[in-house]
Amino acid sequence: MNSPTSWLPQRIYYLASGLYFGAVFLRSLLLYRDSPALFQVLALLLVWLALYLSEPGISRRWSRYFPIYLTLQTALVFVLLVMPGSPDFLAALLFIVSMQVMLRLNPKIGAVWIGLCALIMPLLLARTYGTQAIALMLIYTAGNVFLGSYALAIRRAQAARGQNQALAQELRAANQRLQAYSTQLEQLAVARERNRLARELHDSVTQTVFSMTLTTQSAQLLLERDPGRVSAQLERLNQLARSALSEMQVLISELRPEIADRERLVSALRRHLAGSRLPETLSVSLEVEGDRQLEFAEERGLFRIAQEALNNIVKHAQASQAQIRLHLAEPFWMEIKDHGQGFDLQHALGSGGVGLASMGERAAEIGWDLQVYTSPGAGTRIRVEKRTGRKGQV
Repeated sequence: MNSPTSWLPQRIYYLASGLYFGAVFLRSLLLYRDSPALFQVLALLLVWLALYLSEPGISRRWSRYFPIYLTLQTALVFVLLVMPGSPDFLAALLFIVSMQVMLRLNPKIGAVWIGLCALIMPLLLARTYGTQAIALMLIYTAGNVFLGSYALAIRRAQAARGQNQALAQELRAANQRLQAYSTQLEQLAVARERNRLARELHDSVTQTVFSMTLTTQSAQLLLERDPGRVSAQLERLNQLARSALSEMQVLISELRPEIADRERLVSALRRHLAGSRLPETLSVSLEVEGDRQLEFAEERGLFRIAQEALNNIVKHAQASQAQIRLHLAEPFWMEIKDHGQGFDLQHALGSGGVGLASMGERAAEIGWDLQVYTSPGAGTRIRVEKRTGRKGQV
């Protein structure tokens, strides 16, 4: 066997081959010890053994050698079977050859070879055993079939083991690619979140701080020209400072952990509303219907959408009241509604703002649809619903 196999089947193969050949050799010594055919039989057996031992090395160098080897070994056994005496035991050498055939050739070819041996064997033994040659043929053919089947099982187990190893290597490679892809997605998500926060800082806090700078400069000028108007500028400065603080608190809250491992969406929303330090002029209520639980990824996405919606209400809506409604039953949905000034939806989408786009992306990632209902002066209602075949729209 020139292909690697597990150590146990390989040792069993070589052990069986050695025992069969040893038994045939010793039996030949005992049977022909007083016969002039002794040296001829032993010479043929040694030639058979030499061919057997040299076959693996020659086959590695010459791939077409095995059919020649098979023909020579089979012919030697047939020659031994026609020697004088009672040489039927020499047919046991075919057991070894049958194992080699099933290990090296197509199983159909091996079956044909065993069948030909079964046909030829009684013809060779008939001169010595008469009708008993048929019984002997059946015995030795059964041995050929049994050992050949064992060798075929080794071969198929070896092929299956090779396929399993190849599949395992492919699986490891696929896992590595998946891990690399997952790492890239995480890096992209982090970069996207950083860009969003940077945009938010630029659009809100930076503008507010810039307005504070202008107000401070105006107060300094009025201090010399018209001190009576300084008080109004200072009040304006105080309002801007509070607005900047509120916006910074909202942004900082988004950097906190989204939802703890065992915390569900409802408790996370309540914790956020209680600890996010929303402006005193804004009152936010939470209504929950149903008690079904969603997948963790869905709850995390919904939490982020609600967080983003509240951030937009604080910055743009100029609302005094807002409401979060969560429907945890079929159909699953969540709404965030405010009674603020509203806005032109098409204009907002065309301006490249990141808030609506971010909520739409988060909804799509968890397989939900997001819809926005708003108009100038009519407030805003954001509805996100678990997808049922309809495409989401913003």
